[in-house]
Amino acid sequence: CECDGTVYGWLERAGQIPLPPYIKRKGDGKSFPDEERYQTVYAKVPGSVAAPTAGLHFTEKLLGDIVDKGVHVAKVSLNIGYGTFSPIRKEQIEDHRMHLEYFSIPPESADLIKKQRKRGDRVIAVGTSTVRALETAFGRDANTAACAGYSDLFIYPGYRFRMVDGMVTNFHLPRSSLIALVMAFCGVGELKRCYREAISKNYRFFSYGDAMFVL
Repeated sequence: CECDGTVYGWLERAGQIPLPPYIKRKGDGKSFPDEERYQTVYAKVPGSVAAPTAGLHFTEKLLGDIVDKGVHVAKVSLNIGYGTFSPIRKEQIEDHRMHLEYFSIPPESADLIKKQRKRGDRVIAVGTSTVRALETAFGRDANTAACAGYSDLFIYPGYRFRMVDGMVTNFHLPRSSLIALVMAFCGVGELKRCYREAISKNYRFFSYGDAMFVL
C-alpha cells in the first residue's frame, strides 16, 4: 500500500514503546512516561528495539561532570534487538546461540579508543552491548579503524577480554547472556558476592534498576 511519510513516522504515531516482558504494562506513555524515561539522553539514530539500559543512568549533567574530570567519551551506535531479553535455555552454556545485533563505531571513536589503549589508559564500556561491540570490532583486528557490522559474540566465563577494562551494567536476570558476560569479566564468585550485597540492601534489578561499576 502507499502512504504519506516514512515508516519511522508511522511507527512513532501508531506504535508503543517495546518494554521488557517483566514490565507488566503497555508502553503507551499514559501510566508512566516510558517514551522519555526508557531512553538514553544521548540516543540519536533510530533502529533499536530497546534501549541499552546501562545508559539510562546517565544524565546530561553527569556526562558533563565526567568530561570535566578529563574523561574522554567515545560514542558508538547500538541497535539492540529483542533477543537481549531471551534467557539461556540450553543445559550447556556453550550450546547457546546469540542473536545478531548491529553496531557502528565511527572513525573518531575508533581512533580515540586506539589512542587510549596505546597510552595504557582504561577503556570503560557502558553496557554489555557496548562490550560486545568493542570486543567484536577490535577482536578482529587490534588496529581496526571505524567498523560497522553485526555481532553474535557470546561472552561467558573463560572468555579473554581484549579491549574493555571496565563496565557500567545493570543487575541482570539469572540464566541470561548478560549475567554470563559480567561473570566472565569479574569472576563467578565475585559477582555472586555483589548480588548478595545488592539483595541485602534492597537494590533494584532489571531495566529501571540500579547499576554497578565493574573493574
